[in-house]
Amino acid sequence: MAEFHGVKTTEVLQPKAAVVQTNTLPIYFGTAPINQVADPAGAVNKIIIAKNLEDFRTKLGFSYDWKSFTLCEAAHAHFVDSEQSPIAFINVLDVTDAEVTAPAAATFVDGIHMIDKEGVLKATVTVADGSTTYEHGKDYTLTFNAAGKLVIAIVSGGAIPAGTTSLQVGYSSLKPSNVTASRIIGGTDAQTGERSGLELIEDVFLETSFVPNLIVAPGWSHDPVVAAVMVAKSQNINGLFEAHAVTDLDASQKYVDIVKWKEDNGYTSHLQTNTYPMATYKGRTYYMSTLVTASMVATDSLNEGVPVQTPSNQPITADGLVYADGAPVRIPYDQANLLNANGIVTGIRWTDGFKAWGNRTGAYPEYKDAQRTFIPVRRMFSYIKNNLVLRHWQYVDDPLNRRLIDSVADAANIWINGLVGAGYLLGGRVEFLAADNPDDQLGNGKAVYRVYITPPSMAQEIEFLVFYDASYLAALTAA
Repeated sequence: MAEFHGVKTTEVLQPKAAVVQTNTLPIYFGTAPINQVADPAGAVNKIIIAKNLEDFRTKLGFSYDWKSFTLCEAAHAHFVDSEQSPIAFINVLDVTDAEVTAPAAATFVDGIHMIDKEGVLKATVTVADGSTTYEHGKDYTLTFNAAGKLVIAIVSGGAIPAGTTSLQVGYSSLKPSNVTASRIIGGTDAQTGERSGLELIEDVFLETSFVPNLIVAPGWSHDPVVAAVMVAKSQNINGLFEAHAVTDLDASQKYVDIVKWKEDNGYTSHLQTNTYPMATYKGRTYYMSTLVTASMVATDSLNEGVPVQTPSNQPITADGLVYADGAPVRIPYDQANLLNANGIVTGIRWTDGFKAWGNRTGAYPEYKDAQRTFIPVRRMFSYIKNNLVLRHWQYVDDPLNRRLIDSVADAANIWINGLVGAGYLLGGRVEFLAADNPDDQLGNGKAVYRVYITPPSMAQEIEFLVFYDASYLAALTAA
């Protein structure tokens, strides 16, 4: 190699790192037993990211009373039944939603009394004997047991006499029945600008850098007003992103009536997966939206976080289907297909257990195109759109010259070609056309690219033609 003598420079192109989100992040709205956490007031209308059940319990509490505390169902389904994470939660149940239980005689056995009620707020507990009000931490302790119920234990050496078997105990407890659909919907405070309920979708990316992919509200989304707001909030999140609402239809409706109910109540969006009815698993009852969401997360994780695969014909943690009142429902296979043909995902029992069943968004059958009516195709469009924003944000405010124009197109095409090579797209390309970019527009700093993609549809129908072939009869007389 020739010897160099002097001064020189060598330019090395260092591409900026793109922001990549590989996890499907569901965000659940509902109620949680926040009385169990260290700061109950701090767990109201806040975006809580949990990685496992213990993390959820620490941040939001946990209870098996899923009718009162709806977020616990989702936590159990994702963390225990399916072993998935992370999951986002927003609790709208406030500590001010409380009912007072006046002091009454409570029996202590071996110095211990359990308040047989969930939702008890530690800070409101009083323990007295009629003349003396005792001090928490000094005379007695308060601890939640595994069932979420508060246990009072007399402290040895405190002011409560040894051998005491009866004391006056009073407290306040959470009142989940105070929460209505309007609380789930939420809004923005005109004075403070603070968001609540579904409006907090706008804060998820700002606080966590994760784009919420799936919006779920089991226990609430069978309310048509809540479902409509979920769909509305799925569009144009932060003015940039798109999500998908997974909603329940009213499981008190018989399966022969649910198609009409769906249409009458406007569950007809292409950004919506409608689920029906409810399901049981090991003695517990789940909303179908929770199980289908868990199935979506599972299938996405098998494909590097890319939502290319339908949740249909994938396992759900169910051992039966039920109506809202708990009555068993057995939906015949042909009726399940009729539900599918009207934009409803249900469950069927197959030889190896229960499966989610249905590929159509709520837009079907009004619309027929794959882009709006096949769940994975629709989600792939959202995925592509969201990731184009995330991956190319780094170019914003760079000089709009030929180098930038080519860099954006090249980067996008490389990424899309990778998706094609992995089988996540049948084909795709990105083009920068002069017709889309007149001089006055470029002069004002705007560049427009065209993106063409074809996500694969699913093999929804496979047919075998079976014939009687008489020529095989020759085998009977062959030597």
